[in-house]
Amino acid sequence: MGVHRGDQVMRVTVLGSGDAYGSGGRGHSAYLLEAPGCTFLLDCGPSVLQSLKRAGHDSAAIDFVLLSHLHGDHFGGIPFLFMEYRYENPRTRPFAVFGPPDTERRVRGLFSALYEQTAREALPFGLRYQEVVPGSPVVMNGVRVLPFAVSHVAELVCLGYRIEAAGRTIVYSGDASWSDEFLTQARGADLFLCECSTYETRLPIHISYPEIASRARDLGCHRLVLTHLGSEPLRHLEELSLECARDGMILDL
Repeated sequence: MGVHRGDQVMRVTVLGSGDAYGSGGRGHSAYLLEAPGCTFLLDCGPSVLQSLKRAGHDSAAIDFVLLSHLHGDHFGGIPFLFMEYRYENPRTRPFAVFGPPDTERRVRGLFSALYEQTAREALPFGLRYQEVVPGSPVVMNGVRVLPFAVSHVAELVCLGYRIEAAGRTIVYSGDASWSDEFLTQARGADLFLCECSTYETRLPIHISYPEIASRARDLGCHRLVLTHLGSEPLRHLEELSLECARDGMILDL
C-alpha cells in the first residue's frame, strides 16, 4: 500500500526507466500507477511483464493502459499482456487501451505479427480502444487525464499527460524535445516524470540533461524525477544533481 494522507493514496512504481536500447540493462518505458479504485499502466514497453512479476505485482489488477506514443519501447508490451490474460493469468473483466490516433490499428497489427493465431481468436475479456487527443480531458475510473501535445517525431501524434487522481497530480513528458509547455503543465504537480535521454548531446527529438537542469527551478513541481535514461546520462549518474528514476523505484505521493 502507498502512503496515506487522510483517505488518499497514490503510488507510482517505475517498471522501466530505460530508453529504447535498454541502456544500463534497464527496462523499457512503463510505470504502474495505483490510486483508490484504479490501477493502470502509463506506457507499456516490451519488458513490462518481467518488471511486473519481479516487483510482485498481479497483472490482473491493471484496469487500463495509457500510451504516450506509438514507438515500440512504449507500447510493445501490450501483446504480451494479452497473452498473459489469455493463457497464464486468465482474465474476464474488461480491459482498455487509451492512446493517440492509430492506437487500435497499431496494437492489433503488432499482436498479429507476434502471435498470429492467438490474435485471430476472441479474447476472453472485453477490450476497448479509445483515442485521446491533445487538450481533450478524459476520465477513467476516477482518474482525470489531460493530454497535451509534445514534439518528438513528425510522423506520430506524441503526448504528454497531466494525471489527477486521489488528490494528487502527476505529469509525464513521454518522449519529447524540451518545450516551455512543460513549465505550464508541471506547475503545482506532486510529481513530474521527465525524459532525459542524453547528457551533452543535443537531439531534436529528446531532452538532454543540461536542458532540464537549467529549467528545473522554474517547473514549480514538488518532485522532479528523470527517466527514459540513455547511455550518456547513465555514465554520468554520480555527477547529476537531479533525481533519477531506477527500475523498481516506488514513489508515494
